[in-house]
Amino acid sequence: MALTDDSTGIDDPRISAEERLAVILGNEGDGLRKETVAACDYTVKIPMAHGVDSLNVAAAGAVAFWELGKRKKGEKDHGNI
Repeated sequence: MALTDDSTGIDDPRISAEERLAVILGNEGDGLRKETVAACDYTVKIPMAHGVDSLNVAAAGAVAFWELGKRKKGEKDHGNI
């Protein structure tokens, strides 16, 4: 989870298509180190209302896991897991 020029929304179909994901969250002050972001396949952001810059790390994690959990629940409901 990072805000970069090429960050994709957490609802991006490419994210949903991944079989396995690791979610890496930075601290609220400094975020993630540049080296950590560079080593990731995706940088993902949570779409927010205009004027809202960020969420604290606990809220961002909760939103991310809720969104990713919806995907897994949908697959389970359809017999795909």
